[in-house]
Formats: sequence, structure tokens, C-alpha cells
Amino acid sequence: MTEDLFAEIEAERQRRPIRGHRRGASGRRPDRSRSGRGRSKLALLLALVLLAGLGVGGWVAYDKVRSMFAVPDYATEAQSTEVTVEIKEGSSGGDMARALKAADVVKSEQAFVDAWQANPRAVTIGPGVYRLRVHLSGADAVLALLDKANRIVNGILITEGMVTVEIFALLSKRLGIPKADFVAAAKDPIALGVPQEWFERQDKRKSALNTAGALEGFLFPARYEFPPNVTARDALRLMVKKFLDVADRLDFVDRVREERHISPYEALIAASVAQAESAHEQDLARVARVLYNRVYANMYSLCHCLQVDSAINYWLKLQGKDPKNSNKIKQSELADKRNPYNTYVVDGMPIGPISNPGEAALKGAMDPPKTEEIFFVTVDKQGTMGYATDDAGFRAIVRQSCGNGVLVGSICDV
Repeated sequence: MTEDLFAEIEAERQRRPIRGHRRGASGRRPDRSRSGRGRSKLALLLALVLLAGLGVGGWVAYDKVRSMFAVPDYATEAQSTEVTVEIKEGSSGGDMARALKAADVVKSEQAFVDAWQANPRAVTIGPGVYRLRVHLSGADAVLALLDKANRIVNGILITEGMVTVEIFALLSKRLGIPKADFVAAAKDPIALGVPQEWFERQDKRKSALNTAGALEGFLFPARYEFPPNVTARDALRLMVKKFLDVADRLDFVDRVREERHISPYEALIAASVAQAESAHEQDLARVARVLYNRVYANMYSLCHCLQVDSAINYWLKLQGKDPKNSNKIKQSELADKRNPYNTYVVDGMPIGPISNPGEAALKGAMDPPKTEEIFFVTVDKQGTMGYATDDAGFRAIVRQSCGNGVLVGSICDV
């Protein structure tokens, strides 16, 4: 009878789920488990039943019951064997426990989960790669993950307005991966996670898909912590995912379709041009409005073209050439129709984005102010932007720019 009871208890213990869903790397709210208390109460109840039924001999049974309900746990060993463990984005306490158990950091998943639930700070454990010792108690494993010194950090900052070729060079230097690997991976943005629909345009113009600039605009500017031995493809996929997450949070796709009546790709191009042209965040949305007024609202009588030098310079960068100051761009370059990013003699938005815009630029392109301005010019060396609604206003801001030494040459004769 006693052996049957033990067998039933053991079967119940094996069926017991691993718990641990308090908010941690996943950001989810606590799901406070009472499994530990439940086990204790059940063990006590069974022990009392055994004691009552078996008398003094029940003490032996009690010890056996207690050992069956004890969670296997290491007594932290003072030895130097180290392993690396990755805590992935969205991990719950149970997910962390499984990763730690697989690396032999903890003796059982439940030992970690119990300690994780008992430590209020455990919810702050974030995703990343950690250098840990094997054979830690559950409680010490939690403390090890909370210790920032154990986190392997390879933080790389991608700033707003950087272009893909600049990002590839930076990642290559910091990650020790050949630049050619990034260039090769970037040729197929769909494989990197960019949905095919992002390259559709309502203006019927060709997109940059299948060109050297195909991935431009989709590498979101942020600080990234790449795991050890990351590949070029995985690094770029992580950045694309960040872009898509931000666009989804902003409801970018639906809002530009419903409010701007253009494709998300065209709005992304506008955001990239605004990012490249603006020195200050407060100008991003206003510049985007100027772009829309010139291309879509037919407010500029000469053409539906943007006439921005940043697009000319982007084409130079793609070819491995140095960008030029606006005063040094040749007339032949402005009139070069072979340049797919030409915005002086070609109407509409360029073939694709010309930089990787940040969140403020995306917001600006999604919700620009309602103005009728069709010109913008940098008017001083601090990057202050001047705006105008007509030719007379344009001449005024050009004179201001020339007076401050920003613009020089024949344009100052207006």
C-alpha cells in the first residue's frame, strides 16, 4: 500500500509543470505561482496520513516523501568552469530555466524558477548573452544574471541618417566580419525579413528592390548588442526586425495609406530624405511636408521634383565616392538622368530611401504639419532651416544663407 502511494506521488510530481511567468525578459506581468506552497502542503498532508496510519514506522515514510518533493538544486561550487548562455528576447522564467539547465548552470529548472519567483529583482533580467559558471544554486544563478558584469556586451550605435554602406563598414570593423558578407546579405532584403509589400509604390515608379540600395531605410538606427559569433545575415535581420517593430508600434503602414494616401515605401523615402536634409529634429516633419507639396500637391510650377542634393550625394556614396558640399556639385551631376536617385530632372520620389531614418523622421513623414511651403534651405552653419511658399520667399532665404556663408557661387546672385 505504501509503495503504491509513493508511486502515485512520484507520478504526480512528474506531471507537475515548470512554472515561471513573472515579467522578465519577456516584459510580461507576474503570474505568481503557488506551486512551492502547494508541494509543501501536499507533502505535510501525506506525511500526517502516513504517520497516523503507520505509527512510528511512518517516520521512515515521511523522510521518503520529503525527499521526493525536494527540488534538486546545486550547492554552488567554487570552481572556474564557465559557459555562455543566451537569454532570448521574450524569455519567461521557465525559458531562462531551460537554457540554464541545458548548460548545466542549474541542477533543475524548478530550482531556478523557484528562486526567480522569490527574487523581486528577477523581473529586470534582460535578453543577452551571459558568461556564467556551471553548478550554481538556483538563487545564485538569479544573482549571476542580475550582475551586469556577467553580460557579454558588444554594443554598437547606429545613428539616424547613416546609410547602408556606412553601417556595413562599422559592423565589419566592430564584429570582425568581412564587409563583403554584409553587402552579399543585403542583396536580398526579403530573406532578411522585409515583407515584399514594402516595395510596392502607388506612384507606379520602380522601387530599389534588386538594386544596390535595396536594404536602405530598413536598418533602424539604435544601439544593438549582438551575440558572439553573430553572422552578417543575422545582424542585419536583427536590425530589420527592429525597424518593423517600430513601424508596427507607430501604425506607420495603415496611417500613411489612410491619411497621406501614398504607399508606406514612398513615406519611408520621404522620411529618409528629411533625415538626410535636416540638422535638427524639429525640422523633420516640416521638411517632409515640403517634399509632399512638391511631389503630390503640384504646388511647384516647374516640376514635380524634389531638387535635393542629399540624393545626389547618396548615389556617390553607393559608388564608393565621397559626398560633395552643395556648392561643389556639378551641373552635369544635377542633370545626370543615369543616376536613379536624381531629383533635379526626374519627377517624384527617388527610386528608394537615401538614408536610414529614425523614429522622429518616420513620425514626421506619417504626420507632417499642414503648410503650403515648397522650399527649404539651410540658412546658417548651425543647421537652422528656412522655409518659403513662393519664389520671393525662396530668394529671401537663399540671400540669408549666402550672407551666413552656407551657400556660395552663382546661386547667391538671385
